Amino acid sequence: MAMTSIQIKGVPERAHAVLRKRAAAAHQSLQEYLLQHLIEEADRPTLDEVLERAASRSGGSVSFDDINAIIRADRDSH
Repeated sequence: MAMTSIQIKGVPERAHAVLRKRAAAAHQSLQEYLLQHLIEEADRPTLDEVLERAASRSGGSVSFDDINAIIRADRDSH
């Protein structure tokens, strides 16, 4: 798998110090710590991505009212 690099300039000193301290607490280098968080961020879909994926799926033909009636009937039977 090809790997690429990201360089971030202009990081405020306070933010750099906090991130460096968190990396040390996690027993990681700053690069390892930031890479882990970037991967986690990229793996977590945004709301727009989730909605787009849901919209692209073909669904059933049951209406919202029918679903509500089925749920209500099930709850009333217990």
